[in-house]
Amino acid sequence: MLIRCWGARGSIPVSGEEYLRYGGDTPCMEIRTRNGAVVIIDAGSGVRRLGNRLLEENLKNYTLIFTHAHWDHIMGFPFFKPIYRRDARIRLYGCPFAQASVREMISRIMTPPNFPVNFDEIKAEIHYEEACQAPFSVGGLTVTPIPLSHPNQGMGYRFAEDGKSFVFLTDNELAYRHPGGRAAEDYAAFAKGADLLIHDAEYRPEDYCRTKGWGHSVHTDALQLALDAGVRRLGLYHHNQERTDLDVEEMVADCRKLAAGSALSCFAMHQDMEIVL
Repeated sequence: MLIRCWGARGSIPVSGEEYLRYGGDTPCMEIRTRNGAVVIIDAGSGVRRLGNRLLEENLKNYTLIFTHAHWDHIMGFPFFKPIYRRDARIRLYGCPFAQASVREMISRIMTPPNFPVNFDEIKAEIHYEEACQAPFSVGGLTVTPIPLSHPNQGMGYRFAEDGKSFVFLTDNELAYRHPGGRAAEDYAAFAKGADLLIHDAEYRPEDYCRTKGWGHSVHTDALQLALDAGVRRLGLYHHNQERTDLDVEEMVADCRKLAAGSALSCFAMHQDMEIVL
């Protein structure tokens, strides 16, 4: 299983010399399975560059899985060039929650006056699937969903292949249980023994006094979850739009200090990062 990060920033894309290391694109992850299947998680602004790469590789079949419908996770979809090609085949998975269907979740991005190109201009063959409860398979990859603790709800996922597992829990507030969300111990059980956990770590403790209930976690809570779950590696994710490279590195250093003596490896996800499991 090859995992690539095409965007690790939360809420809104950013640019500038203070964001060069960790990048400014919003959430988009890619998994390449042993069989060569392409699985995309979320369509934040990072999906634009991913689409360009897929076309360069002449790859035309993809599975796109959404965690939820907030803008930063879907805003790149109209700029994903494969959707305008008749030879592209895309299977879309997501849990509707605040909308009637996965199709509605995507089509409203391109509904006037939000975007100048209408959704009907899409040429790719798209199949819509719900991924709210039951595990499903993509090639040899098993995907298990879990509800996130986040406003308007969302889904996290565990991906397993050949005895290796990757858990993706972005936009997940561990210290506050939103409607439909789970308790921290439930997420620890879900991530138990994973080779890689990528978790929302948008806030520092000093931020949280004014952001509690906004749907994101303090980095030390993400660290504690990783320790409780006994995962091998923790990737901090969904970096705040104001968080500079230096700020992110300070959060990583804090996690490493707190995890000293454990077997956990902690780092921050950055744009174009590749991890092989």
